[in-house]
Amino acid sequence: MTITLSLEDARRIVLAAQGFGACRPERPGRAHVRRTLERLGLFQIDSVNVLSRAHYLPAFSRLGSYDRTLLERDAWGAKRQRRVFEYWAHEASLLPLDLHPLLRWRMARAERGEIGYRGLKRFAAEQRPEAQAVLNRITAEGPMTAADFENGSSKSGWWEWSHTKHALEWLFWSGKITTATRRGSFARVYDLSERVLPKATLDLPTPDAATAQRALIERSARALGVATAADLRDYYRLKPEEADHAIASEADEGTLVPVRVEGWKQKAWMHRAARMPRHVHASSLLAPFDPLVWERSRTERLFGFRYRIEIYVPAHKRIHGYYVLPFLMDEALVARVDLKADRQASVLRAHRVTLEPGAPSDTMLRLTAELDRMAAWLELDDVRIGEVIGRFD
Repeated sequence: MTITLSLEDARRIVLAAQGFGACRPERPGRAHVRRTLERLGLFQIDSVNVLSRAHYLPAFSRLGSYDRTLLERDAWGAKRQRRVFEYWAHEASLLPLDLHPLLRWRMARAERGEIGYRGLKRFAAEQRPEAQAVLNRITAEGPMTAADFENGSSKSGWWEWSHTKHALEWLFWSGKITTATRRGSFARVYDLSERVLPKATLDLPTPDAATAQRALIERSARALGVATAADLRDYYRLKPEEADHAIASEADEGTLVPVRVEGWKQKAWMHRAARMPRHVHASSLLAPFDPLVWERSRTERLFGFRYRIEIYVPAHKRIHGYYVLPFLMDEALVARVDLKADRQASVLRAHRVTLEPGAPSDTMLRLTAELDRMAAWLELDDVRIGEVIGRFD
């Protein structure tokens, strides 16, 4: 039987599934950060650092001011401390260790040259000896960045940086190496997976591809609450042939419940464990790569909010700004804030605030409080708000 949901009910289910609405802990600790990552299933990584690197922001949006070194130790600390690994999931992502077995089928496909861009696939075939040479150097010399190869290889002939980088990426996709740590301007330091990841993780049994894909769809559904088939596939970047059988199987098992959301043309699914609170109270700035908003068409379906990141748009053509964060207030996206952490001046700069039509009259009051919280978390002394565009309801 198909359940009919109002758009408002669907939003509440989604927000609860994504970890919004609960009271923020007074002092978020390691367990809170780990539970947030477990709930979401991944933190997307992005190199842009105009505000804060993207993987830190989802936990802040849900928990408030937490110690970022808690995440760093889980991701890049000593082997015995590891709780997180890097791999390609939605995009480059930080993932809980228990997802490692569920992505080994993807590693195997990369190793065989079945996935990846053209330059990557070559290392599974005619250029495999070159990739093996890169792997041999890491094995003998220890953790290395791509630049380490370039700087120490002027007499090595083929050790051009871009060529080496492609080889490293193929080895990374194949699961032969992983990120040991990050260095300097966030450069990835590669090492053998067995020297980085806990033995207990590597010893976990490897499920067949179909079983793993079902598990990934279940994790996606749990994190999304209510989702279309395209939404479920997108979460871990599964292709239709990798996901559709899994969706059908999870529906047959009753894990996915068919629903119709008022106003949606597409068929949707709800995780059977999803809960629907009566109200959601939240004040959160969302990274452009937050899983609540990263799939832009879904954001528009859920919130009537058309969102595009304008980093790569020429300045004179930008509508809302360079690094714009949606502001979630209760159950709606009510504003867009173009933010920059001016570290030299110790100021969080909101260059522009754009109010959505119908923004409540207390939007700026609550947004200012959230900006103050973010500034303190980023160890900045002040907040400066520039122009405010739009008007209140």
